[in-house]
Amino acid sequence: MHLDPVLPYTVGAILAILILGLLLRSLKQPHVVGYLIAGVVLGPHGIALVQDEVILGRLGAIGVVLLLFFIGMEASPRKLIENWKVAVLGTLLQILVSIGCVWPLGLILDWPIERIVLIGFVISLSSTAVVLKLLHDWKEFDTKVGQNVLAILLAQDLAVIPMLIILAMFGGSDAEHSNIYLQAGGSVLIAVIVGYIAVKNTIHLPLGRILGEDMEMHVFAALAVCLGLSLLTGLAGLSTALGAFVAGMLIGAAKETRWVHHSLEPFRVVFVALFFVSIGMLVDLDFLQSHWYQVGALIFLVLITNTFINGVILRMLGDNWRDSIYAGTLLSQIGEFSFLLAAVGIQAHIISDYAYRMTVVVISMSLLLSPAWIMLVKYVLKIEQSKVST
Repeated sequence: MHLDPVLPYTVGAILAILILGLLLRSLKQPHVVGYLIAGVVLGPHGIALVQDEVILGRLGAIGVVLLLFFIGMEASPRKLIENWKVAVLGTLLQILVSIGCVWPLGLILDWPIERIVLIGFVISLSSTAVVLKLLHDWKEFDTKVGQNVLAILLAQDLAVIPMLIILAMFGGSDAEHSNIYLQAGGSVLIAVIVGYIAVKNTIHLPLGRILGEDMEMHVFAALAVCLGLSLLTGLAGLSTALGAFVAGMLIGAAKETRWVHHSLEPFRVVFVALFFVSIGMLVDLDFLQSHWYQVGALIFLVLITNTFINGVILRMLGDNWRDSIYAGTLLSQIGEFSFLLAAVGIQAHIISDYAYRMTVVVISMSLLLSPAWIMLVKYVLKIEQSKVST
């Protein structure tokens, strides 16, 4: 009898996720924490049960795409457009202030300007996957705080493009004009689609009439729209998750396919879990053990500083202090796109190998610890799920 060698590892990984998930649920911790810890335990720096980080990372990337697709189905394009001030001004101020906070440290340590800007970019980005997963699980997505946070996260996804162009220039390579035009064209296309959905509110996809009541084909049609738009935005040099988000809004506005949300839910659960497991696998336990005091100090500074920066900016833009601090806490971790910025930084010789490894560990641990930090601040502010401003 032939036994697939992958099967024992798969069963072990699933059991680890299940056991950790149930344990942390009993401690009233969100599932995302269990997924991250499972990645640490199962990964190459843990018991090494799962070592193929590349495949797992790619499967996890699909999870982020599906997560944004589902969030897009629940989002209101009109609310996003009305919230442009928070998205544009809030994100711009956040990036500039983050660079400003790094500047004094850079002067003390005699860092070059490009390293200061890179570190400022890295800490300014928050995790779309972590934050939206928490908002979705806590049913706070439609609150005022949830909408403000969503607007900032989407703006950050777009801000990654000019960040990469600036870093490329620092690295001595000019950004190709064709890429800039392609990214600009992709951004305009996204804006047109969102504007169209906002004006129409309810739309009818041509596929709806062709497919009729064939529910199975509706599922594949929805996936084609989701992954197709993700592919287009990826080819245009934009975030694939951004394309999935807009695809979700398209499906959400089409009456014929609104039930697809429930049909694809199991896929979302599995692939999103794989994403967080892949992030947990990035935590280098040996490096963490050797530099725990530096990592701990940096994570503390990152969570406190980002909470303060985002909270003050949102207060300046009209929110009350309670909601502003809570939103700032939600945005306090360093996001998954910062891994990409750090990789560009070491390739362009802006940071050393040691700094790169430290950055990866700090990003990973901030993702791991931020749910606990958010829940602590919620408790201090006495915020309950039903009491968040709407």
